[in-house]
Amino acid sequence: MDGTVLVADDDRTIRTVLTQALTRAGCKVHATSSLMTLMRWVEEGKGDLVISDVMMPDGNGLETLPHITEKRPGLPVIIISAQNTIMTAIQATEADAYDYLPKPFDLPDLMKRAARALDQKRRAPAPKPADAPTGAQDDLPLVGRTAQMQALYRLVARVMNTDLPVLITGESGTGKSLIARAIHDFSDRRTLPFVVASSVDLEGMDSTSAILSRARGGSILFDEVGDLGDESQGKIVRMLDAMGDGAPRVMATSQKDLMEKMEAGQFRQDLFYRLGGVAINVPSLRERVDDIPLLATHFLTRAEWDGGPLRRFSPEAMDLIRAYSWPGNVRQLENCIRRLTVTSPVEEISKSEVETVLGNQPAIEPLMGGGEGDKLSASVAKHLRRYFDLHGGLLPPPGLYTRILREVEMPLIEIALDATGGNQAKCADLLGINRNTLRKKITDLDIRVTRRRKLM
Repeated sequence: MDGTVLVADDDRTIRTVLTQALTRAGCKVHATSSLMTLMRWVEEGKGDLVISDVMMPDGNGLETLPHITEKRPGLPVIIISAQNTIMTAIQATEADAYDYLPKPFDLPDLMKRAARALDQKRRAPAPKPADAPTGAQDDLPLVGRTAQMQALYRLVARVMNTDLPVLITGESGTGKSLIARAIHDFSDRRTLPFVVASSVDLEGMDSTSAILSRARGGSILFDEVGDLGDESQGKIVRMLDAMGDGAPRVMATSQKDLMEKMEAGQFRQDLFYRLGGVAINVPSLRERVDDIPLLATHFLTRAEWDGGPLRRFSPEAMDLIRAYSWPGNVRQLENCIRRLTVTSPVEEISKSEVETVLGNQPAIEPLMGGGEGDKLSASVAKHLRRYFDLHGGLLPPPGLYTRILREVEMPLIEIALDATGGNQAKCADLLGINRNTLRKKITDLDIRVTRRRKLM
């Protein structure tokens, strides 16, 4: 790796580690905790790459990006941020950042991206539209720092200004409609209508004409398209085939497996392929457990913003919230947190209060249960049975074997690393696996090892 890298972050530890890593890789590094100093370096012509935090003592790194682009159009900027929301990814893309990484970031991954940025020529700059919506972050509970959500954010940012149809799948309550709305609200069509069409809107001879008239070149969302009958599906196919220049963008959501329905003859093949230009799957909370505390805190803070009293969770209460399966996903979690903000008589929400709220929830028990005398295999069997019961007699989504192994592997490696003080050689010996195998699993599973590997 060759070049000069400008690092801007208010965390001294991050500046030190990045400086050491980049210097060892062959780069020259200038590090600062001030955006003003960063801009001075940029204006002086220093640097072949910028790595900048968002929230800095003297400003916002994302708001500084257009100024960097204006002064140095060919200078790539990698944004790193602890604000792990879809808005950060979208804003970074709109501001023409070369790349975006959430904190805590993986140091080897950042080094690879930095090497690519130094090797590749940056594309022509595109100024952020003056009419870009602001303040929407508070209305979008699309929050998450897990690998699944960060991948989703990047995909949304890449496709929002294309004309490709988008099919958004996921369980009930995961936020499929919010994803569709975000794609519209931050696209070039933001000033045009966003029309949600259900089965009722597709009744009547002129239903599709009325939908097109309402959309006027904006976006149409067919909500839960998997529930539509054959007649309604046929209408959508004919509408899509008849659309010409100036047509609205088409999106659809479904909590049902459309491929499975198509193979069973319950969903039209021609409609499936017309809607599936880009497929976005929104993970359930069970698939991103590490985001549950982040979301719970987000909803608690939102209640405070809405005029509610100041609240916080006790550690035991948060452990219980994290351990519950949340079959209703983000929507169920939000409703439970709202109830807790009303019913909790004191500032700190206790475990018993969470137990009371969860005890009134449908579906299964919290996943923390299990008798103390149970063997490990018996406890695992209980959890697996509950997971199958979640699906109401239907089979879970494909890929169960890999998901379960990951759920077991991840805490095993994390606990083993903690027990060995982060010493990977000792950890590999304890687990009885090769050290290179352990390193690969740490990378693949996105496991936080030590402060030298992952940084807050």
